[in-house]
Amino acid sequence: MKLVNNKYQIQGINLEKLAAQFGTPVYVYDGEKIIHQINYLTGAFSGVNLKIKYAAKALTNLSILKLMRREGIGMDAVSINEAHLGIKAGYAPHEILFTPNCVSFEEIKEAVEMGLMVNIDNISVLEQFGNSYGNTVPCCIRLNPHIMAGGNAKISTGHIDSKFGISILQKRHILRIVQTYNINVMGLHMHTGSDILDSEVFLKGAQIVFDIAQDFENLQFLDFGSGFKVSYREGDVTTDLKSLGKSIESAYKDFCKEYGRDLELWFEPGKFLVSESGILLVKTNVVKTTPATVFAGVDSGMNHLLRPMMYDAYHDMVNISNPKGTNRVYTVVGYICETDTLGWDRKLNEVREGDIIAIKNAGAYGFSMASNYNSRLRPAEVLILDGKAHLIRKRETFEDLLQHVVEIDI
Repeated sequence: MKLVNNKYQIQGINLEKLAAQFGTPVYVYDGEKIIHQINYLTGAFSGVNLKIKYAAKALTNLSILKLMRREGIGMDAVSINEAHLGIKAGYAPHEILFTPNCVSFEEIKEAVEMGLMVNIDNISVLEQFGNSYGNTVPCCIRLNPHIMAGGNAKISTGHIDSKFGISILQKRHILRIVQTYNINVMGLHMHTGSDILDSEVFLKGAQIVFDIAQDFENLQFLDFGSGFKVSYREGDVTTDLKSLGKSIESAYKDFCKEYGRDLELWFEPGKFLVSESGILLVKTNVVKTTPATVFAGVDSGMNHLLRPMMYDAYHDMVNISNPKGTNRVYTVVGYICETDTLGWDRKLNEVREGDIIAIKNAGAYGFSMASNYNSRLRPAEVLILDGKAHLIRKRETFEDLLQHVVEIDI
């Protein structure tokens, strides 16, 4: 998003005009930013046999999945329906890693029937998998390295109290099951969480996986998850991918030499690829002054962008309707009947009723976590690609709220 001739634009498209064309609230994604992030990541790990699997839970719109596939990116699905979306977007089953958590074995069986690579993170599921398929179906095993990493505790997934992965302390149990059923383990997986800054965290986790990998003879890949931190505000420290790439490349080559052959290195970025591409355009309904606070009340809320209320996440904001206005301090709130704050004490150019506010970093876990709470409608989605604005999801209507309701006579 750039300010050009006093107008905010993406790829030359005026955002105020776009808001008028598609209405508000509306999610807008910059396709060129997504491509830039892909190229930046692949460039940082150019010295290894790299495979990227997009963590689709961040943003599952079919057009986004098609763009990822066009750019040579695979897919990581955490539910069977995400996998079906991937197939519909054109992915071949073998391009999809299926990494569910706490699902029924019936869902695992469906994934096998679809031809997905199943990532197993539970001892009991591993045993059922071996009992059902022996060595006829390859799989991946997700390990919990017992590393506390990431930002908010709700997105840290590799610590000892996490529900994710099989504990590294259960290594002997894992090996006993694998040997008993002759399970074809093709990959080992580790994901410690999001917002990781310290490359030593990756290296520590990598070394744990390297050590365990020596006990598996038929590996084709190691998967280090993701967790690369993006910038949320000016001056934010982000993951130094160039430095991390060099460190991981060196350690990985040493491991492969010791292992006896080169393996693929997988990552599963979600937020890193799409977060900065997305903005949520909202209209200011009211400006309300109280003895303590000036509120800018907008036509959206935590039903469309849950992260501020769920994770205390910071999203930078810009009043694109009044870029030269005097800076004032506002608390930006939504129209949901809850404490529904999108941003506390934000310095914005003077906000007037009717002004359009752009909420940044809304590409990841924005629409994908949206709901119909308060019977509000979910917004439209627009992808800007090759200098054109494409509607990729229609705004919901009242009829959509009733689509699956069964009305009875009372």
